[in-house]
Amino acid sequence: MPKRRSTIEIPSLNAIDRTVNVGRHLAQALRSAISRGELRPGERLPSTRSLAVSLKIARGTVVDVFDQLTAEGYLEAKIGAGTRVAAALTDTTTTPLPAPAMPSGADAIDLPSPAVRLIAIARALTPHPPIPFAIAVPAAGIAPDDNWRRLGNRVRTSKQAAPASYQDPMGLFELRVAIAEHVRRARAVRCEPEQVIITSGTQQGLYMAGRVLLSRDDPVWAEDPAYPGLTAVLDDLGVKTHRIPVDAQGMNVERGFELCPQARAAFVTPSHQYPVGMPLSMARRNALIAWADRNRAWIVEDDYDSELRYAGHPFPSMQGLRPSRVVYLGTFSKVLFPSLRLGYVIAPPPLAEAFAGARAILDRHAPTAEQHVLAAYMREGYFEAHIRRIRGLYAERRAVLLATLERALPDGCRIQPSDQGMHILLWLPEGIDDVKLAARALSAGLAVRAISPMYAAQAAPPGLMLGFGGFLPEHLQAAVGKLVKLLELQISGVEVQR
Repeated sequence: MPKRRSTIEIPSLNAIDRTVNVGRHLAQALRSAISRGELRPGERLPSTRSLAVSLKIARGTVVDVFDQLTAEGYLEAKIGAGTRVAAALTDTTTTPLPAPAMPSGADAIDLPSPAVRLIAIARALTPHPPIPFAIAVPAAGIAPDDNWRRLGNRVRTSKQAAPASYQDPMGLFELRVAIAEHVRRARAVRCEPEQVIITSGTQQGLYMAGRVLLSRDDPVWAEDPAYPGLTAVLDDLGVKTHRIPVDAQGMNVERGFELCPQARAAFVTPSHQYPVGMPLSMARRNALIAWADRNRAWIVEDDYDSELRYAGHPFPSMQGLRPSRVVYLGTFSKVLFPSLRLGYVIAPPPLAEAFAGARAILDRHAPTAEQHVLAAYMREGYFEAHIRRIRGLYAERRAVLLATLERALPDGCRIQPSDQGMHILLWLPEGIDDVKLAARALSAGLAVRAISPMYAAQAAPPGLMLGFGGFLPEHLQAAVGKLVKLLELQISGVEVQR
């Protein structure tokens, strides 16, 4: 029979941190001692009293730890025989196990292939810090505003906003009514509240659309260049994506007919192409709708930045032209604030319940309290007033950024014409590595986004996306000065190499 060890002979126990949760640290130290073979199967532990005295901790703490480890199967206690290391652990503890190493370098190939792919997606979609020229950073102090905070306080003190049970996966009906009324009025969308499904944003809406509309290996169209979050979704779904080039009129629908006329769905940003910025022309909208009708295909309309147009009225939605073939995606991330995590899908009536099922699988439903706040904010007229306010504010900041760039840009750089959104696109001279330039800019305190990785083709044109919504005019002007210096250094380096 193994003899009882004294506490000092168990090295792991001498390093317990008594400034934090002593019980948790003692339990982990005993687990480690057993795993490494310091305590062997069948070996008797000190009594709870002697161990507590030796470690200068409360006996009740030791009793709780022994009880926990007994429940986990590390220890076993018998009346009159004390507490021992469980004999069933013999096969795993007689030889100390090496500590697992984190995979790196050549060892990274041990990761499952889906994990490698998802790690790449996580890195690609990690947001920039809120420094100039980060994309989708709202104006500080504008959202959430005082009206939002007041309504939030009112809602959170009511019982209605904190139900105890699961709610409808389609979302709060009052919010769906408010959204349906808003998009009918502002975006010429034709829908009823029963077609609205609340999401956690456009990214989730894209994933739900893929799950509802597509099967593995289905052919689909996506713009080239395209939003990385969309291409990540399509890759994850295992569909066959045909990248359709974008020109001055938006997605080249005729090229789509040539590449894959039998596609099951087309994913488009017709109001404000991401990332280049032009709208889809009316001729191509009609051609795309005729194709969908003819092939019984679907159009997924991401209405990106549609409400932030600075010249004239926002373009009407495609959904209003053919509600039966278009799945419409909207979000409150840009016009309110991204951390709200609320968006919506408007599905043709036969698909609405399928989207509800996809929503339920993902995470049941969106948080109820925020839905109540947003419903009240829209119902009481604050949302439309907020859009008018930020449209004016962002127009001023955009004008400052454009004017500053036009005065300072080096030769070979040009600004992509666009009259809406929260970013502008700056094209760079041929030969510039926009990815490396973006990395250098980040080190200098500028969060620009390279555009070449958003193209399918290897020989993609270099460019930078510059966000302006969340930054004061003087900050934008100073940031342009930094960016121009980086551009001049990069351009001169390319010229020397030539």
